[in-house]
Amino acid sequence: MAHLNTTPVNPNALPCVHRVLAYLGELSGKGILTGQHTKTRGMEEFHHIEKITGKQPALVGFELLSYSPNINYLDTDEACMEEVAGNYGTLRQAWEWAAQKGLITFCWHWFSPLGGRSKAFYAANTDFDASKALIPGTKEHAALLSDMDVMAGLLRPFCEAGVPILWRPFHEGEGNWFWWGAKGPETVKGLWRLMYDRYTNHHHLNNLIWVWNAPTAECYPGDDTVDIVSRDMYPREHLAHTDKLEELKRNTAADKIALLGEIGAIPSMDALAETKAEWVSYMTWCDVFCMTEEINDYATLRATYQHPWAITKDKLPTLY
Repeated sequence: MAHLNTTPVNPNALPCVHRVLAYLGELSGKGILTGQHTKTRGMEEFHHIEKITGKQPALVGFELLSYSPNINYLDTDEACMEEVAGNYGTLRQAWEWAAQKGLITFCWHWFSPLGGRSKAFYAANTDFDASKALIPGTKEHAALLSDMDVMAGLLRPFCEAGVPILWRPFHEGEGNWFWWGAKGPETVKGLWRLMYDRYTNHHHLNNLIWVWNAPTAECYPGDDTVDIVSRDMYPREHLAHTDKLEELKRNTAADKIALLGEIGAIPSMDALAETKAEWVSYMTWCDVFCMTEEINDYATLRATYQHPWAITKDKLPTLY
């Protein structure tokens, strides 16, 4: 097994970032963090896992969509408002999880900084041109930075408290379904590098672990701004996905830590252990992916959380 690169890309990264990356580097090929995405204050998925398995995931994903500054409340629909309202105040839950020293990952379905209606993180619902947002002096650029700075203000207290965050912005940037990916690979690379520079050198958010989230080489923003490579997948079968891992690893010259940003069917613990697959974490998506037996039946969920390869919250060392 090659020696993984666990040095943070931010030279001023806090000690907690060094500890988390070192731990994940050690874990790679020896186990996997159990993870679950939540997007509501009730964290129904988290409590469901506890009830079914008697254990907690080591990694919890929190959604930041309702913190987007430019939600169009005047031109929307019921599905959008239900999602936004359900997501209000979820940072409180993230703070409670931080108090228990659990690992946190943030995902931001970012409503477009200008214009848009309904779920304006979807390119189909906004005419916001992300390529123009990379040009200083444009209204798009000003709006983009304004939104970024609002989010930086919400992330800052975590930095001041020394809480490491697996930060996964511009997720699924290889696709055209979100506004940040709709203008192609050069634009999404530019957005990532702009945010990295602003959050690292302007806002000094030295608690962020930068998780790139796309499987294609064309939009990879560069080893100098990425701590961890990841991809989202929605398989129906429980597998190790080693082919998808190799594909992802080929995008980077450095040997970066790799994880499954979002997944449908939980990976097979037996297959992961047998192949010594180097995924360090997975995060099952919310709602039906966790709460029903349609994709992950309860017997599989129980077996997963009791498997020696799986790192649950009780097995997690204190990292911050």
